[in-house]
Parts: sequence; C-alpha cells; structure tokens
Amino acid sequence: MKRFQILFVLLLLSAVTFSQNTLKAFLESQPEVKSVEKMDCNDFFAVKYKIMVEQPVDHTDPKKGTFLQRVLIADKGVDQPVVFITEGYNGGYSENPNYINELCPILGANQICMDHRYFGESMPEPLNYDYLTVRNAAADHHHVIQMMKKYYSGKWIATGISKGGQTTVYHRWLYPNDVDVSVPYVAPLNFGVEDGRHEPFIANTTGTPEGRAKVKAFQLQILKNRETYLPMLEKYCTDNKLHPLLNNDEMLDYIVLEFSYGFWQYDNSLDDIPELNAPAEKLFAELVRVSSPMYLASEGVNIFKSFYVQAAHELGYYGYDVTPFKDYLSIKTAEGWLNRIYLPELDIKYNKKTAKEVEKFIKKTDARILFIYGEWDPWSASSFEVPNKPNFLKIVKPKGSHSSRIGNLPANQKKQVKETLENWLDMKVNIEI
Repeated sequence: MKRFQILFVLLLLSAVTFSQNTLKAFLESQPEVKSVEKMDCNDFFAVKYKIMVEQPVDHTDPKKGTFLQRVLIADKGVDQPVVFITEGYNGGYSENPNYINELCPILGANQICMDHRYFGESMPEPLNYDYLTVRNAAADHHHVIQMMKKYYSGKWIATGISKGGQTTVYHRWLYPNDVDVSVPYVAPLNFGVEDGRHEPFIANTTGTPEGRAKVKAFQLQILKNRETYLPMLEKYCTDNKLHPLLNNDEMLDYIVLEFSYGFWQYDNSLDDIPELNAPAEKLFAELVRVSSPMYLASEGVNIFKSFYVQAAHELGYYGYDVTPFKDYLSIKTAEGWLNRIYLPELDIKYNKKTAKEVEKFIKKTDARILFIYGEWDPWSASSFEVPNKPNFLKIVKPKGSHSSRIGNLPANQKKQVKETLENWLDMKVNIEI
C-alpha cells in the first residue's frame, strides 16, 4: 500500500510538471507572445505565467504599429473552464500569488487576466488616444482568447467589474461567439458624458430617506462653513504632495459634490458621518476619506487619464446636481466638468452610437449574460435594461453597493445564480447556499 501511495504521488507530480511544461512550451511557440515569465501562485492553480502579447495599436490597420499587452495566465487544467477577466483598468493585481477571481473556485476554472490597453504595463508609444476605442479593446481580448483556445478546451466565461463589466458586455457585442457565458458585475450603460440618471437616483432612490437627508446635511455643513475647511484642504494637499487641478474654492466644491456619490457607491455606514456639531477636523476627515482630493489633482489624472478619455469618448459618466447647494458653491455650474477638469488639452467628442448599438444588441441577442448589481449603488441608475428572456439573468442585491458579488448575495439569489450557471454551462458549480 505504501509503495502504491508513493507511486501515486510521483505520478501526480509528474502530471503537474508535464502540464506546466506543456503550457510554457505552447506560450513560447506563439509568435505574438514576446516573453514568458513564471510567476508565484497559490495552491489552487498549478502554475502561473505572465506573458507580453504583441497587439496592433489599430486592429483595422496593422501598419500603424504595435504595442505589448500584459496577460496573466493561471493554469488549472487544459480541459477545465476558463475565466477570462476583461479588466477595464490595470490588471497588475492579478500578479499577486493569492489573487483568485471568485468565479474560478465556483467553476474549477483557469484564470486569464490582462491589462486593458492604455493601462498598467500596456501603454502604446507614442500615446495616441485615437486608438483607445471600445472596438480596439474588444479586438485585443478576441486576439488573446483565440490564441488560448488553441490550448484550453473547456467552456469560456468572460467577466469584469464596473468598467471591466462594461468591457465584458462590449466584447460580447462585438465577438458574440468568443465565450459561452458573460458575467458582468455592476456594469453601467451610459448614454452621455453626463448621463443624467445618476443625480436623481442619489437624490431619491439610494439608501433611505433618512440616510439621504443625513448625507445631504453633511455636505451642506461643509459648504456653509467653507472658510473653516478651505485651510484644511490646502494643508491636506500640501501634506500629501498633491498638485490640484483647481483652485482651493473650486476643489472644495467638487469634493463635496462627489461625496454623496462616493458614499453610496460603496459600503459606507451612516454611523461614520459625524454629528454636525462635532469638531471640524472630524468632519473634514470623513469628507476626504470618502471623497479623496487626489482625484482632483494631477496625481489622480496620471493614474486614470485613459479612463477619462474613454468616458468622454464612448463610455459616458455621471454629472452633479448643484441645485441643492447652489447658494454655498463658488462654481455656478458643474456641467462639462469631466472634460474641463481632466482633459482640457484634448478636444474629445462623445460618440453616442456605441452605447446605442450595445443597447440594440442586448435587445436582440441570445448570448447568455448574467448581470449582477447592487440596489443602492449609484451606478445601478444606468444599469443594463435586460429583456425577459432565458438567456439573461439580472440579479440586484438588496441594499447592495458597487461591491456586490456572487459570494455576498443572499441565499435565494445565490440559488438563482447557481441554477442558471449550471443550466447554461451544463456542469455543476460550487456555490454554497
């Protein structure tokens, strides 16, 4: 018996080594893969590689040059499902040995995560934003999927969160046969740079009437006493070595306007908002905790400029309702704020056709898509409107935020997700109910 156990272990180790070497050999044999680097990974995966894939800057005209795009591949088995993460930003977090997308243990799946173009280590040179488009990004993903389908034989599931969720749906629109199932989390479909649905949602829908009143009273308290808070803001920026894009008065206005969006977007507690008669330092600390001044400084733009370009061009964004605060603001309007603050040197026109075409696709497609939202997340104001068809499931977590995931859904909704995925993928899935 002991000899048999030793033999079994040796065979298992041999199989793992063979699998690792086979994947490495496959990656090194692909002409578009310019480097292969083994990375540390946890015990869930057998091996993980970081590869740099050569992509056309413009998929419609390869003569315009190429760039290298970072892709992380964590291997579970050649015949296992593949979870493909259509990251909307920098995918560098997936280099962490402990990172596992929640769908991987649910499905026993391989994991592929890549930078979105123009983020992280995937920056074309020169940085021409004309090629930062939905279509080019989807073509990047299509290229990698088609390459890896030559190796992996299991089912394919695309997923992404927030902007990554948008990317998941947009990829499915343009390449409907690349994957078997799409699982976008908290993904908006905006119809303008300032869509217009988020402001009334924050004013009338998210949270409770008492909660909304408390948030608004906090914002007004700051603005009514702005002379107290302006020196605090200036000191905060100095201490944190920030270089603001606005003067101090305007910066305070936008931080306060952003507070309600930031507060309801994530799992903040109303108990964390200080009483209005609390020391000013305590109120200011809560203000900048939720609404960071970094996003109105060059340091924030340097991180997210590619996103702002996409929002201004195709993805859309949200606006601010200044009406409840107009008597206490230094600005007269916030209209056009994204382009004016973040992209003053670029003349970007919004392309409304992209979102409209995706909306038409959702109405007509038979592609299997599972949407997950949070009831109180302001982004749910512009959530996808989903037809009542068997190829769709839209889950809205009660009182949920932008952090709504399968793992934190209530039992009845987990059951819906489990049954739907098992039906669509024709396999058992590991969701505890």
